Amino acid sequence: MSILAIDTSNQALGVAILNEEKIIGEFTTNIAKNHSLRLMPAIEQLMKEVNVEPQSLEKIIVAKGPGSYTGVRIGLATAKTMAWALDIPVVGVSSLKVLAHQGRFFQGYICPFFDARRGLVYAGLYQWKNGEIQQVWDEVNIPITDLLSKLADENKEILFLSPDIEIHRENIISLVGGRAVIPEMAYHISRASHIALAGLNETPQSTHALTPNYLRLAEAEAKWLNQQKEKEENG
Repeated sequence: MSILAIDTSNQALGVAILNEEKIIGEFTTNIAKNHSLRLMPAIEQLMKEVNVEPQSLEKIIVAKGPGSYTGVRIGLATAKTMAWALDIPVVGVSSLKVLAHQGRFFQGYICPFFDARRGLVYAGLYQWKNGEIQQVWDEVNIPITDLLSKLADENKEILFLSPDIEIHRENIISLVGGRAVIPEMAYHISRASHIALAGLNETPQSTHALTPNYLRLAEAEAKWLNQQKEKEENG
């Protein structure tokens, strides 16, 4: 079974192809360039390199956020369009869960997060047990200081993973102390092959029902909803 995995949910753009659970090709860049212009060429080139035709794909797995609003939409729109055209299943997986796969052999808690600006982060808490990843806390959009204060009460080592680690390194060390584990930068970038592994046994969703996992509304949408609420309250 050939599976295509796609991630454009944050700055890194990743594409991978698995065949019978074996990674046969992977492409990743971590540069600030337009995902909408680069995603399809990356998919086409990778499929050409590994000699996989679109018709041989049996499933598409895509990172559905949280992350960049535009990036998440690009990845989902591409995955859903391809799945619909090829009449194959599509699965959306959390971008935070995918990043937590980088801590596959860590014995404590794993805290993947993405910077959400204004002192906020998108974050989750996971751990690996018996070869399976388990969610310890629900994923949240939370002030980084509140997150770290909660984690400081946990009596375990915590592996922090984030492409934005340098923005929050000082706070992490200050509030969590010696139980904070921060690896080298290479471990802070999600791999597209991990998207495939994270979604391998997930139940496919309806192509049209698959929606982004923003964890919070876009500012414009939030303002619009508040305006509608005010109109209803004012009659």
